[in-house]
Amino acid sequence: MQIIILDNPDQVATHAEQWIVEIIKQKPNPVFGLATGSTPIQLYKRLVQRHQAAELSFANVTTFNLDEYHNIAADNAQSYRMFMKDNLFDHIDIDQNKTFLPICHQDQNPRVQGLAYENKIRNAGGIDLQILGIGANGHIGFNEPTSSLSSRTRIKTLTKQTLQDNSRLFDKKEYQPTMAMTMGIATILDARYVLLMATGKNKAAAVKQMIMGPVTAMCPASALQMHENAIIFLDKDAASELSDQEYFSWANQEHQKINQTYGLFI
Repeated sequence: MQIIILDNPDQVATHAEQWIVEIIKQKPNPVFGLATGSTPIQLYKRLVQRHQAAELSFANVTTFNLDEYHNIAADNAQSYRMFMKDNLFDHIDIDQNKTFLPICHQDQNPRVQGLAYENKIRNAGGIDLQILGIGANGHIGFNEPTSSLSSRTRIKTLTKQTLQDNSRLFDKKEYQPTMAMTMGIATILDARYVLLMATGKNKAAAVKQMIMGPVTAMCPASALQMHENAIIFLDKDAASELSDQEYFSWANQEHQKINQTYGLFI
């Protein structure tokens, strides 16, 4: 893991933006794995601004989202399809026929839908960069604690903590799904690069377990310890429970010297 501690959430978004811009510049047909939630919104705003300033095109980009609620209509205001349209897709020049989410409706077999999603990712050449957030309980995507580290795209029942954390997004009388389709942990680990962003003190305990704890299904994000190219961007609040922060800062300074010579992808 490359652990990069930054002053604030704006810097986290700016550094993540640099990675996406660099991949679009270097690859003719880049494939990104995207996340929803509050953490990546600032990143998406920056990408939209880049595009509107004619500095960045998404015309050749393909995307795969981490997850989607089970049995939710694409035009439902709470669907992750609508989240992506509102925050990114409708404001850039991406071909929305090349933006995929792991959809499963009531009349569809979740296992079949999960396998189909895996095949779509494989047929696209795999994911070049997977964007991640982290849940307060250590989940990535909707891989809740106890998720198998070898899991693939499938349906998951959400924990009460996740439902409570997400309840702020739903009106009191609005139906809140209790299940979702999600990329599996093994699917995430297949990405060539993984970039996780975490901000705020409410994520500090999960961040500590992810980086300094054992690799365990009880903290699904800890599986990133096994990834060859995992980049972790944290603001100071999210990093507040980490020990040895001085080493992480020094290691990043030394790494930047190599980046200046060889670029980000080393």
